Amino acid sequence: MTGMSSASTALRKRAAYGTATADGGKPSRRPTRRYRESLVGYAFLTPTLILLGVFVLLPLVGAVVISLQKTNGFGAGTFTGLENYARLVRDPVFWRSTLNTALFTAIVTPVSMLLGLGVAVLLNSVLPARGLFRSILIVPMAISGVATALIGTLVFDQNNGVLDKMLRSLGLPAIQWQSGSTAAFVSVVLVTLWWRVGFNMLIYLAGLQGINPYLYEAARLDGANGWQQFRYLTVPMVGPSSFFLLIMNVIYSFQVFDIVFVMTGGGPQNATSVLVTYAYDNGFVTRDQGYAAAIGVVLLLATMTFTAVRWRSSRNRDPVE
Repeated sequence: MTGMSSASTALRKRAAYGTATADGGKPSRRPTRRYRESLVGYAFLTPTLILLGVFVLLPLVGAVVISLQKTNGFGAGTFTGLENYARLVRDPVFWRSTLNTALFTAIVTPVSMLLGLGVAVLLNSVLPARGLFRSILIVPMAISGVATALIGTLVFDQNNGVLDKMLRSLGLPAIQWQSGSTAAFVSVVLVTLWWRVGFNMLIYLAGLQGINPYLYEAARLDGANGWQQFRYLTVPMVGPSSFFLLIMNVIYSFQVFDIVFVMTGGGPQNATSVLVTYAYDNGFVTRDQGYAAAIGVVLLLATMTFTAVRWRSSRNRDPVE
């Protein structure tokens, strides 16, 4: 009886997966349930995969192909192999732009994340007019980078800017925001921080509101003060948010263009030139599109390398249980 029961159970399992008919005959040709679910999943993914292929993968392949050519964008290019990449090694402006990009990333990413976390902690507490402050900080997210840069130009213009007028009214010397290398770089960083802090605050605020308040109550009962609660409870619990924001802010900083282009155009004397603005100058000003594509490929590889290393090394990419 035990043997017959086991055989009957195995037969029912095979029939459930479509490997045999109910009477033990030949395998059924009807698709199994798991197979049908897979088809439905791929059907839902197909539009997204098509869009990614057309607007992401094909342009990437095209950029790599163009980077191996000498072309001005009109007519067929001349294949030059790795000559454009060899030029990068010998190009001092490329290295200056790379250094500016790295410095911009090293400043904007941690400062914007720290400010975003600090503001999120304040707005998550019992603070009067929290909704108003949240709205004020989120407003820059609603406008484009070009509009943000235009506002920054009105503030930091060295001739008629709001900030220099305020400094003169206080009897202080005006700052040469456009003609001074350090001042121009600082102005770009400040405007970028104003634009990015609201986004970081919003992500951190969502993470803070997902923390169980009983954890803070337990910490207070154990004698933890405010700093200890922040250091040993808040910071670890928003680890997944920090991981996400680190990746997003680094990618944005690597690809910054609109604010730099509108405010300084990469000047003075390449003091604010970053990789994307340098690629733009080569691709659309001097029409050396093969060289511009090579810069873009290098930037892509740097971004992918950082993201992959950070993903493998992070322990906070998954939500804390």
